Amino acid sequence: MSVHKEVKRVTVHVVQAMKMRGEKISMLTAYDFSMARILDAAGIDVLLVGDSASNVMAGHETTLPITLDQMIYHASSVVRGVKRALIVVDLPFGTYQGDSKGALNSAIRIMKESGAHAVKLEGGKEIEDSIKRILSAGVPVMGHLGLTPQSIYKFGTYTVRAKEEEEAKRLIKDAKHLEKLGCFAVVLEKIPAALAKQVSESINIPTIGIGGGGDTDGQVLVTHDLLGITKDFHPRFLRRYLELFDLIKGSVEQYIKDVKSGDFPNDNEQY
Repeated sequence: MSVHKEVKRVTVHVVQAMKMRGEKISMLTAYDFSMARILDAAGIDVLLVGDSASNVMAGHETTLPITLDQMIYHASSVVRGVKRALIVVDLPFGTYQGDSKGALNSAIRIMKESGAHAVKLEGGKEIEDSIKRILSAGVPVMGHLGLTPQSIYKFGTYTVRAKEEEEAKRLIKDAKHLEKLGCFAVVLEKIPAALAKQVSESINIPTIGIGGGGDTDGQVLVTHDLLGITKDFHPRFLRRYLELFDLIKGSVEQYIKDVKSGDFPNDNEQY
């Protein structure tokens, strides 16, 4: 008799427990069904339906153009491919800043229409009303501090944040504030490793680093970067595990050659 093994879902409580016992949290981005299914089968803990879809899926220069409808489309596709991972969705630019009612509506639409498990918002104290409102509706919120790509035009650059003492102090304060508000985790992007360690030790909720060193409670990368599908992105924090751009290109070149020469399809490949 084959025993069907029940897949245990990762929840916000599970990632909290992982921090408490010192187990690192693995997180990657996903934007479509096929990739989400592979990442979930591999055992990833958290999948982020990132607004980075604006860059890697749609070819925009920044994350700003992506819409709420598009995020819901990507999130729904990911949800259909996942049995285990916790699915977090970015609230896109303009759907929560300065308008807590709009923020709540955006979050509710994402949860209802996609079936995802949580939302992520960029910023600290300045977006507390939005966070409070979303949490009051029972929607889990992940925070995001440090380099906040939606604020690219304010900073003017994607360089490391919080190197100056004043900004570092504010970041620690913001992290504590996000915890107090009720966020279940916080992403720390591109900040000095020593600061990320300090933040991780000073709050009880999990920290997920991207370019924040090895002392955060978990790590996140954009899947297309890790797999080498994107070719022209070489930040220090990125480890490429594959060079898929070259592998896929090589396969397609071979296919073209085989079609042109009449080698494909052969006798075994037809009816």
